[in-house]
Amino acid sequence: MEALNTETIECSIEKALNIIGGKWSFLVLKELFEGTRRFSELKRAINGISPKALTSTLRHLEKNTIVIRTIYPTVPATVEYSLTEKGQALHKMIKEMKIWGSKWA
Repeated sequence: MEALNTETIECSIEKALNIIGGKWSFLVLKELFEGTRRFSELKRAINGISPKALTSTLRHLEKNTIVIRTIYPTVPATVEYSLTEKGQALHKMIKEMKIWGSKWA
């Protein structure tokens, strides 16, 4: 197997960060690792996030196929968010970041 050069690794890290998005994405992912959530549940669980920031974050994650948005035909409409297989694959990395943060932050 060919060894990756530094340029390739940096490019891959940059791609991953672009897919995940901003700081709120990590907190949204943390909540969704626990299971499917509604918008209001995410809003309540993530301290300090505005509805606009949450909407933007969810749209970004959905666009990058990390999150799937399911709409149920109720009145008013029920919308739930859950992780795709691609989103679930981030769990190990996020868990390691959490461990690192508790040790070094």
